[in-house]
Amino acid sequence: MDRLKAFGFLMVFLVPAQMPLAAWLASTTGWPNASAWFPLFFLFVMLPAVDWLLGHDPRNVPQDQERQVALQPWFRALTLLALPVHCAVLVWSAAWFMQAPLDLFGQAGWLLSQGLVGGILAINTAHELIHKDGRLEPLVGGLLLSTVGYHGFKIEHVRGHHVHVATDADASSARFGQSLWSFLPRAIWLNTRNAWALEATRMRGIGRSSLSPRNEMLRWTFVWLLFAAAFGATWGMKGLAFFLLQGLFAAGSLEIINYIEHYGLERRRLADGRFERTTHLHSWNSDFALSNLMLFQLQRHSDHHAFPKRRYSILRHHPDSPQLPGGYSAMFVLAMFPPLWRRVIDPRVLDFRGRLSRSSQISAG
Repeated sequence: MDRLKAFGFLMVFLVPAQMPLAAWLASTTGWPNASAWFPLFFLFVMLPAVDWLLGHDPRNVPQDQERQVALQPWFRALTLLALPVHCAVLVWSAAWFMQAPLDLFGQAGWLLSQGLVGGILAINTAHELIHKDGRLEPLVGGLLLSTVGYHGFKIEHVRGHHVHVATDADASSARFGQSLWSFLPRAIWLNTRNAWALEATRMRGIGRSSLSPRNEMLRWTFVWLLFAAAFGATWGMKGLAFFLLQGLFAAGSLEIINYIEHYGLERRRLADGRFERTTHLHSWNSDFALSNLMLFQLQRHSDHHAFPKRRYSILRHHPDSPQLPGGYSAMFVLAMFPPLWRRVIDPRVLDFRGRLSRSSQISAG
């Protein structure tokens, strides 16, 4: 990997920087309520425009260099750095929110902005970390998820989503024709419930009660409650509401991305009743350069599902994967409007299914 791209991953920290920038704009312009929405303007207007202008980056790290690149401490350090940065911004954001002259419109903008920052910096980075071996990275991933109250993701994503992706059993795989607004509340509820159920099953398997301290959901829920208590003790009910709402919006942003990543894609059921192995053909791919740098290459999601433990620095672009027409920030906005989403994405789903069917027929012949 060239040095410019390696340093380019620092751009992920532009996302949390939007919160103090918004506060600076509020004091400079005298328009605090409008300024509170600036991070959303940055993420969903400015970023898609620049992403489109800079274009694609389909380059892959040569296979004979992958191990060397994956072991470079720089890439691991960036993901671990996300924890202190996110915690610092979250606490600062709450303090500014408590004293800022915001009306309801401004408060909504600030909370949504902080939620999106948490969805990107906390949950997306945790997504990278919880797949790794050892203790440190999964621990940091769990702490990041606890700051937004979506700690069940640590369990359900690895042991549920990756097992059932692109099947009806997966709450995070949107069905063809399903709107975002029917998908979103169902995904949040079922994934949380599934995380508790998975841990209860694991506890029974080792002869323990579901209330055992070894229950990971109980442990992470305790950490989340400590965070909530700290915000409540520092800033009262308003501080507690801030903490809970930013977490809800962060979790919502994650599930919107799940909707984008898996909409309409299915794994075939084999003759023995099992589903075919998950490959790079079962998740949407996007190779837009800027948004991939700012998301630790999450948009190379097709390769992630084929090789879940592969580090973000060496995730591959697969040209034969289903391809999104834009980066996640642009697709996020499009998904908000189901008729537009279906007009753009449904033909791509049908075309991809047709290509798969023709390929299968050729292989069978």
